[in-house]
Amino acid sequence: MSKAPLSATSDQQEIDEMKAESFLPDDYRPAENEPFMNDRQLEYFRRKLMTWKQELLDQSAETIEGLQGSARAVPDIADRASEETDRALELRTRDRQRKLVSKIDAALRRIEHNEFGYCEVSGEPISLKRLDARPIAVMTLEAQEKHERRERVHRED
Repeated sequence: MSKAPLSATSDQQEIDEMKAESFLPDDYRPAENEPFMNDRQLEYFRRKLMTWKQELLDQSAETIEGLQGSARAVPDIADRASEETDRALELRTRDRQRKLVSKIDAALRRIEHNEFGYCEVSGEPISLKRLDARPIAVMTLEAQEKHERRERVHRED
């Protein structure tokens, strides 16, 4: 699996352009009484995903700076072990963030292709509450629960 470099500047420019062109008020929230995945809802989720991605990229840059700054020789074995543990935890966190950015990019592609908000298993709309809480969701709650039950059964075999 190749690791794509994370670029924060182009994404920030895209967010700034979206805000300048946006037709959404800042307090807009998708509602059940409007057509599902209309232009306003898609724009709302696009903006939410882009902001989340930018936050992750910013955190990633801070992590890299922190790791570069902490590369020093520590004479005490216990202190060195503690630093190595901290560094390993930071790297695991960074890897999770990289995977999350990949899922965010996939959700943005689904928006571009008008596939966002629909379950990959059943094709049914994913609830707005679920999408608002987890905009990278690809399954309805019911399909996700069924998937997790199947995973549990296979793990126990």
